[in-house]
Amino acid sequence: MATVTTRTVEYTADNLTMIGHLALPAGAARRPGVLIGPEGMGLSDVERRRADALAELGYVALAFDLHGGRYLEDPEEMVARCLPLLADPDRMRGIGHAALDVLRAEPRVDPDRIAAIGYGTGGAVALELGRAGVDLRAIGTVNGLITGRAGEAERIRCPVWAGVGSEDPIMPPAQRLAFAEEMQAAGVDWRLVVYGGALHAFHHPPVDHAAPAGVGYHPQHARRAWHDIVDLLAECVPASD
Repeated sequence: MATVTTRTVEYTADNLTMIGHLALPAGAARRPGVLIGPEGMGLSDVERRRADALAELGYVALAFDLHGGRYLEDPEEMVARCLPLLADPDRMRGIGHAALDVLRAEPRVDPDRIAAIGYGTGGAVALELGRAGVDLRAIGTVNGLITGRAGEAERIRCPVWAGVGSEDPIMPPAQRLAFAEEMQAAGVDWRLVVYGGALHAFHHPPVDHAAPAGVGYHPQHARRAWHDIVDLLAECVPASD
């Protein structure tokens, strides 16, 4: 297994000091970069491990922060912060751009080969970077099928992959349809995978604190979604030269 180097990075976004997790592959050559956005609860070891896994595959991966170094275990606190954020595309873009600046500033990153993936709120941030016209090679979002402002999806310049659980009450069929219609009308190269029987945050291993209703881990689909994301990256921004 290739040696992966990790370090904590601090940067400012949304009037907070964010604390991200940067994972670098072995060697000294420039590599493609991947932003990884967390669920609404915030950055956890789940996303840090995913960054490390991508570094093992040859990517420079930055798991970015949403809440100034905090992980919001209380569902009410999480909703109180995330709902206004999800309703404000400019705030989401600010969080995404700040993380993107950190990733681009890393000397090991090829700034012309960057993808953004995310989960829940983090996936919505990845989509907003696309709607802002950022030059990304791919966007992947699990659960975060948030539609944007009228006409702005036309700025998305890369393939978009989205995954969602069929039983997700937070991303119900009407929301999936609205997302699909937005992507199709904008002429985006898009895919939507519906994982049968899965709830919201099906990709996220069980947590110590109480999970909100409609949230649940589905290990088989979690593995499938991860493989789908890795395949997206391999297709659109391969780590090999």
